[in-house]
Amino acid sequence: MLCRGRLLSTIPWFLDVAARDTVARAPPPHLRLDHPPPLPHDVPQPIRDLHAQLIQSPLLDRTTLVVSRPKSLPEGPPLPHREPLGRRRRGGTYHGESMYDVPGSLWSWIVMAQVKEGTENKGAIESVVRIVRKTLLGVQPALPIPPNSKQRTHNGWAMVDAGSFAVHVLSKQAKDRYFSPDRYSSW
Repeated sequence: MLCRGRLLSTIPWFLDVAARDTVARAPPPHLRLDHPPPLPHDVPQPIRDLHAQLIQSPLLDRTTLVVSRPKSLPEGPPLPHREPLGRRRRGGTYHGESMYDVPGSLWSWIVMAQVKEGTENKGAIESVVRIVRKTLLGVQPALPIPPNSKQRTHNGWAMVDAGSFAVHVLSKQAKDRYFSPDRYSSW
């Protein structure tokens, strides 16, 4: 189509016609294929099912969805032994052995999911926690999921304890603040 001697086209006037084939457009954000890090080969089936559900959530930044084993942290110095005081014999530092004296972590696996920036104060964390709870409550055999807390203030971080693994749903600010990259390099 001609308009006053110029051919109308979809190419703007300021682009060189010869360079039009070299112009590459990025796909819109809703069509980008952001791939999460791959799952480890020995992940249990409930975590695989949860991962499949979380990938479909539009509230999560898929590139930050990580499943890994927790890193062992070095033990601190032992407490000095002190005898209990008083008639009731309270205040000593030796309370016997417990299951927490076993070196290692409380959980065998950790799932970290970061919500997209700008959605954390609009209910994204609570929505992702609902997805996590719904998925884990449907797992057979049943997992020991605690009752749902009606607490609404998460301060950018919510955690679901599923017995042998934990699921952390974080905002970017909470992840940067509490999970430093040098301490948790795989996250």
